[in-house]
Amino acid sequence: MGFKIFKNTVLLFVLILISCANISKSQADHQKQEDQINEPQKTKPYVGANQTEIYLPLLQNKRVGIVANQTSVIFKTENTFTHLVDSLLLLDINITKVFAPEHGFRGKADAGEVVKDGIDTKTGLPIVSLYGSNKKPKEEQLKDLDIIIFDIQDVGARFYTYISTLHYVMEACAEQQIPVMILDRPNPNGHYIDGPVLETSNKSFVGMHPVPIVHGMTIGEYAQMINGEKWLANGIQCNIKIIPVMHYTHKTPYDLPIKPSPNLPNPKAINLYPSLCFFEGTNVSAGRGTNLQFQIFGSPFLNSNIYEYRFTPTPNEGAKYPKHQNKQCYGKNLTKTPTLSTLNLSWLIESYNHTTNKSTFFNAFFTKLAGTKKLQQQIEQGLSEDVIKTSWQKGLESFKATRSKYLIYD
Repeated sequence: MGFKIFKNTVLLFVLILISCANISKSQADHQKQEDQINEPQKTKPYVGANQTEIYLPLLQNKRVGIVANQTSVIFKTENTFTHLVDSLLLLDINITKVFAPEHGFRGKADAGEVVKDGIDTKTGLPIVSLYGSNKKPKEEQLKDLDIIIFDIQDVGARFYTYISTLHYVMEACAEQQIPVMILDRPNPNGHYIDGPVLETSNKSFVGMHPVPIVHGMTIGEYAQMINGEKWLANGIQCNIKIIPVMHYTHKTPYDLPIKPSPNLPNPKAINLYPSLCFFEGTNVSAGRGTNLQFQIFGSPFLNSNIYEYRFTPTPNEGAKYPKHQNKQCYGKNLTKTPTLSTLNLSWLIESYNHTTNKSTFFNAFFTKLAGTKKLQQQIEQGLSEDVIKTSWQKGLESFKATRSKYLIYD
């Protein structure tokens, strides 16, 4: 009898051990699955706008202005988001007005199209245009503000005008002693630095600072450089507060979930943009008026015997009057091009070499885009891409040394 009780007790103990082991294994498996699900979130870039716990206390009881467009969002998941303006209003932040850059607050205007003042139909907030006759906020437009938030997704190219808007906002706020809070976002072209450094004699709204075409900095880092290099009028400095991106380095791949402007519809266009934007200063189309903007190039003036790809630009969103409208263009489709980590000049050089009329190939805008007269001269002289790029190296090395002082990310 005693042996039987002992035997049953041992059996029960073994069953309990097995059960506990199974439970422990199940918990471990569950934890492992949970870790695997959460792991990408631990390393995925976490934009400044999402870090409300850091910046909301700094906005309490303040009259807030926001420089924003369609990219100014707080992400709920990777593909769902709410606009920053809408979110802050729901959180009882006192937003008094919105400042709109090139392409407007909702991002619908053509490149170069004047953006008008107005009222946001969703929120009723007044919209002040910073792309038209008023690129710099005026004193009377700032007098009822205690702080300005700057939150716009950039693409890391000197001629993309959001960094020029950043300059003027910082300058106006510095003059009125208004702090600027920058909600930082990744630079999708932050993995390389290339191009001729702008010569200040060629300064314009598509190039305000002595930096290369691809500068490899985020908006937050760029703001620190503007301050540190005393590029604002009279060397004044703006009081800036940067909310950095978490889990980000300049080598971190980042595909923009929202197109930053009408003619940069996808990651391929954004990657090719620094190289293809040169064509904006020529008689060659970079694909505006098609659904492959900044992924193709062509012109009626390119040799049709050499270029097999054909397209015909027609008006569409972001290109009401595209270059060579309703004319057949001969060129190349670059949608299968590997991701660039350097500026490509070969397409520009070969287009010049194969145009039917070299005298009309370049226009005055080209020097503003290039930031120097030398590039057009070098191409016209027949210099190779390698020789031209070698001429940039001294300026690039000097810029990289300056840039290193203002970096937030590795």
